[in-house]
Amino acid sequence: MKTSDFSFDLPEGLIAQYPTDSRGTSRLLVLDRHTGERTHTDIGHLAELIPEDALLVINNSKVRKARVFAKTAFEGQVEFLFLEQLDQRRWKTIVTKSKRQKPGRTYTLAGGITAELTEDLGSEKIITMSEPLDEEFFLQYGHMPLPPYIKREDEFLDDSRYQTVYAKEIGSVAAPTAGLHVTPQIIDELKAKGVRITEVTLHVGLGTFLPIRSDDIHDHAMHTEEYEVSAESAELINQYKREGRPIYAVGTTSVRTLEAAYDDATAQVRAGRRSTDIFIKPGYTFKVIDALLTNFHTPESTLLILVSALAGKDNIFAAYAEAIEQQYRFFSYGDAMLIR
Repeated sequence: MKTSDFSFDLPEGLIAQYPTDSRGTSRLLVLDRHTGERTHTDIGHLAELIPEDALLVINNSKVRKARVFAKTAFEGQVEFLFLEQLDQRRWKTIVTKSKRQKPGRTYTLAGGITAELTEDLGSEKIITMSEPLDEEFFLQYGHMPLPPYIKREDEFLDDSRYQTVYAKEIGSVAAPTAGLHVTPQIIDELKAKGVRITEVTLHVGLGTFLPIRSDDIHDHAMHTEEYEVSAESAELINQYKREGRPIYAVGTTSVRTLEAAYDDATAQVRAGRRSTDIFIKPGYTFKVIDALLTNFHTPESTLLILVSALAGKDNIFAAYAEAIEQQYRFFSYGDAMLIR
């Protein structure tokens, strides 16, 4: 299957540059993945669309303000994106002007902290800090890592709006964006109806920014991301599966976590902390989830391929065409789709 099979034309004006004025007011396209039927509503009606016997799985990962500016030894400026902490002082990063940055180069960050580039991994660089960085450093000096299709600098509003209301575990360099639509009121309405909610953690990594560069989707290698499923969540998910009750995932990150954690030998979701490079493509048999709340995804992306695997490529592309016709907002700060 060709990567170009998952291309579509999107007017630039439909790429959301800002969130809606109030969280929980986005439009919602509801897609029946079995029949292809489409209906239109808004995210405020989400609780009406999820059955009372369902389990809703959310990703509680929190976005780190991981973009940090630094001065070079020659008084130039570069920007680091802190991807992953390797030990107390070493971080995996990507950096602007990447080809010029070689092992031995030194940098001065805000607060007088210095760093040395100690290993060149090609597109990624390992830097060693003069002292450990805590989250207060990122909160004070870092910037939100907005995706590249948002053509502006991060602003104060992004500190809250580019986080879910249930974000807890710091470690992502991009938001699990389907969850940006969920408000405390929606959560209360779901719980009042009888819907159970459980959490998993998947820290969104660099791969979320990267396009597929191979002509054939089967030649694409996913970046590895860390995830965790607690014993309590695994027990609840497995109970719902045994009882044949529906499991709704909020976001593709929750889907990837659940499907990666599924053990074919025991036919259960395993608790624990692991890593995954799972790439869900058409032809994949979903073992855990039945429905998905998601955003509208970029052309030729692994996320668009994942939702095509769930609902069928023809159904997804028909829904996207209708969304474009009706002027839905696309991508991270855009509108939502419920596939069920």
